[in-house]
Formats: sequence, structure tokens, C-alpha cells
Amino acid sequence: MNVALYVPDADNQDWWVKLLQGLLPGWTVTDFESAVPEAVRYAVVWRPRTGDIAKFPNLRAIVSIGAGIDHVLADQDLPQDVPIIRTVGDDLTQRMLEYVALHVLRHHRDMPRQLQAQAERDWHSIVVPVAPKRGVGVMGLGNLGAAAARVLSHVGFSVRGWSKSIKTLEGIETFAGKDHLADFLGGCEILVNLLPLTRETEGILNADLFAQLPKGACVINCARGPHLVDEDLLVALDSGQIKQATLDVFHQEPLPADHPFWVHPAITVTPHIASRIDAETGGRLIAENLKVFEETGTCPDVADSARGY
Repeated sequence: MNVALYVPDADNQDWWVKLLQGLLPGWTVTDFESAVPEAVRYAVVWRPRTGDIAKFPNLRAIVSIGAGIDHVLADQDLPQDVPIIRTVGDDLTQRMLEYVALHVLRHHRDMPRQLQAQAERDWHSIVVPVAPKRGVGVMGLGNLGAAAARVLSHVGFSVRGWSKSIKTLEGIETFAGKDHLADFLGGCEILVNLLPLTRETEGILNADLFAQLPKGACVINCARGPHLVDEDLLVALDSGQIKQATLDVFHQEPLPADHPFWVHPAITVTPHIASRIDAETGGRLIAENLKVFEETGTCPDVADSARGY
């Protein structure tokens, strides 16, 4: 079987080609530019360029190097009848849980302010409520969101979750649909976004949403950059409606050097690392999915393209 691979960085792309070739003995793995279009059966991609995938007329499946498929669906020329396989696994979930727990606790214990006090050599004791008295909300209760909500609940936070459809999670107050979004937001002193990126969720972290949070709430976005309206967050931070924000994802990545997020005192920037799976683990998961798909015509990680995840 022939596999064509594309990632934006050429050196990283060569590394991925060699990795997958070693994991798929008897298959042929090449980069997009070297591939014979008619021979390619599987395209493995991260942020493919518009039109690249359409040049392979005999594709059986597209593999996203990551849990999200929005970067694939962004291709306006994408073939509509080709399944998309997500790359998910326990390692990816574990990494997201670690990231969410770390930054929720940072905001809960007001570590940005404590670090500022250290820089000023100010012996300033910051006392906060205990976790059960802190309302933390998770937007998106899919695999990652539900797992994050459970971990935060185990730490002791008062956790609530919001999703498109009704979900039931033990020990977590859940809300569903647009009609119940305001009720959900009203109890979120720390808000974590783990929604999939769809037409309905693009721009959902906006001025209207921030205004419905308790004054001085904190926001963590570790889903996708286009969920956030950048200017609305800056205005909300400067007004005090939002106290602090942690951002792992952005409209443009890498984040441009002149973007105001880099220097804003109330924003923590991380370079899309929340659940960035290591390549060896990702390669193994991709190879396993390709083998299963080739044998059966499907695999458990096939996404629902119509829903966008």
C-alpha cells in the first residue's frame, strides 16, 4: 500500500516518512511531492495545503496527525467521500489532563500574581478559597473534555460541564445546548474550552460570553485558536471582566512575534503543547489504524466529518 505524508516543516516531514516506513514494512511511504498520485491510497497530514489531497484520485482514507480534523476540513477542495481517521490515544488524553490540571491550579492559586510579587520582592501572601468552593467549567464533554472534568472533580473543584447534547457525568453538573449556556457560564470562575471547532463553535469565546462569566473569571483555551475572538479577550482583560487567560492555540501558528498576546501581563502563552503527542507514539497509533483500515475498511477512530469531529 502507498502512503503519502505532509506536514508543514520539511525536516519534520522527512522524519515522519522514515518513522512510518519503519512501522509499515511492505508498504511504501513518501512525502506528497515524491508520491505518484494514482498509487496513493492513504494521505497522512497535518495542516495540508488546499488542493493537495484532491490530487490523489484513489484515496481510501485521510489520517489526521492529531485528534482534531478541522485542519483537514479547512481544505476547500477536499474530496467529500473519503473517510478521515483521527489520531487519538491514552497518551494524548493524559497530556491534556496534565495541562488542564496544571493551569486550572495555577489560576486557582493565583500563581501569576504570586510570581509578580516575587519579581517585585514583595512578601505577599495570597489566600484563596479551597477547591470545592471554586467553580470550574469545561466546555466540550467529548473524550478529552469528560476526562478533564473528572480529574478536576477528583482534585476537589466544583465542576460543571457544557456540551451540544446532554451528557451525564457522575459528580459533575452538566448543561447542554444554547438555551442553557448562560446558566452554565454563571458558575464558572475558571473556564476551560475543549470544544471541537465547528461552524457553530467558531468565535464562541467572545465578548458576549465573557460578559456572562463572573467578574474576574479566568479563561483557558486549549482547543483551537478560532474559538477565540482575540480582540474581545484583550478588551475583557483590560476591563477586569476577565482576570487572567492561558492560551495554547491561536488563529495563526506560530503566533506572530508582534501579537499583543506575547506581552500582555495577564496572558500565559504556550506553543500548542497541551496534548501534542510525541511522534513515536503518534506514529504507532497511525500505523495501527492504517493496518486495521486496510484489512476491514474502517477503524474505531474514523471521524464524523459532517459533525466536524
